[in-house]
Amino acid sequence: MEISEKVAYLKGLAEGMELDTEKKEGKLLAAIIDVLEDIALELEDIQDEQAELADGLDAVSDDLEDVEDIVFEDWDDEDDEYEEDELDEDEECYATTCPTCEETIFFDDSILEDGEVICPNCGEKLEFDLTSLDEESGEDEE
Repeated sequence: MEISEKVAYLKGLAEGMELDTEKKEGKLLAAIIDVLEDIALELEDIQDEQAELADGLDAVSDDLEDVEDIVFEDWDDEDDEYEEDELDEDEECYATTCPTCEETIFFDDSILEDGEVICPNCGEKLEFDLTSLDEESGEDEE
């Protein structure tokens, strides 16, 4: 039996008892029953809204799962690393370990030329000093 049905039953009992609503006790019981009725209706509305939200959340979760499948289809779950055979053959890939979170970060030449990379795991900014590499390549050419 729903709460609203229970309140309707109480209201019926009160009417069947022919409470005198002119007396203090009758007024009090009638007011209590009215408040209970309002609470029951409000509770039903909340339950309906909660069910709608749950349905909406399920739909969003399903959509997010589809997006994750598309975005992470080349991601290797076992090693938590990008599958190397999916990388562009012409592009060199570099790796470094973040000193803060100790996760391996992969990047390409464009990031190396910028001289810095932001760790996607912890947000730490890693900077690269390439001047020693430039000096070594200059000595090799002589």
